[in-house]
Amino acid sequence: MRNLNMPFTYGRAICYSGFREGQQPGGICPSYEQIKEDLLILHNEWQYLRLYDCDQHAETVLEVIKNEKLDFKVMLGAYIIAEMNNFGCPWGGGTYSEEQLKANRNYNLTRIKKLIKLANQYPDIICSLSTGNEACVDWTDHYVPVEHVIEYVKMIKKSASQPVTFCENYVPWLNKLKPLVEEVDFISVHTYPVWEYKHIHEALEYTKDNYNVVAHMYPEKPVVITEAGWATNSNGRGIQPHNVNEELQKVYYNDLMEWTDKEQILCFVFEAFDETWKGSAHPLEPEKHWGLFKMDRTPKLVVENINIV
Repeated sequence: MRNLNMPFTYGRAICYSGFREGQQPGGICPSYEQIKEDLLILHNEWQYLRLYDCDQHAETVLEVIKNEKLDFKVMLGAYIIAEMNNFGCPWGGGTYSEEQLKANRNYNLTRIKKLIKLANQYPDIICSLSTGNEACVDWTDHYVPVEHVIEYVKMIKKSASQPVTFCENYVPWLNKLKPLVEEVDFISVHTYPVWEYKHIHEALEYTKDNYNVVAHMYPEKPVVITEAGWATNSNGRGIQPHNVNEELQKVYYNDLMEWTDKEQILCFVFEAFDETWKGSAHPLEPEKHWGLFKMDRTPKLVVENINIV
């Protein structure tokens, strides 16, 4: 078992973003009652939630957990944005003016301070902290230099007691993130076989390979999977439509849970609910269809038998 020295105990974990139709980050947020509805759906099956940013959405989630006395532990992140141009971004979104990059740097410092504030405000609910999400991988549109991520990790560790990580695709941990490994308390990797054109019969082994190549490189550092999942629709943008549906999602989820339960690997499944604000305007854009539940909160095949209160 790989993670016997994890800073928190094993349990079922899921990525949660509660934005519904007409809502999105930076715009209209879910209400207290909407988030309460979501968490009551999730709380019998999952013990850990991953939240991506320390925004109003996260504040409401933390309030609901506290007020309703729900038994969740939260990995809370600060969503840091571009501090360097990434001209290799495949969709052309990684180019900013120097003025914008300076403003982004100030914004990120503000987010890190907010993350620390919430960590200290909810020490019994927030179990770990992330300095960002997919900000160092080659294809990101919000590239942040590794040395700046290290700076943020040090800031957080100085002022908050929770273990600190950085959530990233598995590949950068093998090269450019080596200096960061010494600073974080544990490594967080993302693995998506379906984005890499793997079929369902090879998906779990590919996930294991992604995890193990990082774990074996850093045998003294705990490793968590902070994103792994299978989409249920695609318009062909990056994912072959025949390779995603609810049946295949169920197969991958069940295989993933069987493996991570056995090995006691904390794995945040991506994700709880479909989110229509993501990706392009096309209704079958794959970014919109990773939820175990549909946008209207009805269960997909994979979770149709869970106990919802």
